[in-house]
Amino acid sequence: MSELAKLKWRCRRGMKEMDILLTRYLEQAYEQASKVEQQAFQALLDMPDIDLYSYLIGQEKPTNRDTLALLEKIRQ
Repeated sequence: MSELAKLKWRCRRGMKEMDILLTRYLEQAYEQASKVEQQAFQALLDMPDIDLYSYLIGQEKPTNRDTLALLEKIRQ
């Protein structure tokens, strides 16, 4: 299984809104992203759903600048 296929599988979170946002970023921006941004995306996928959802909707903000920039990009 390719890296992108594994990441796509990890984007499936059981909440349609999160699935759409994460998969759209993966398909449209991940391959062109810097290594730092790719690592930040992979770290997002390691988060529990409740924390990730809070970040994606802007209810909470991460302290890491790279993660914050990535979340803003994903929400656009």
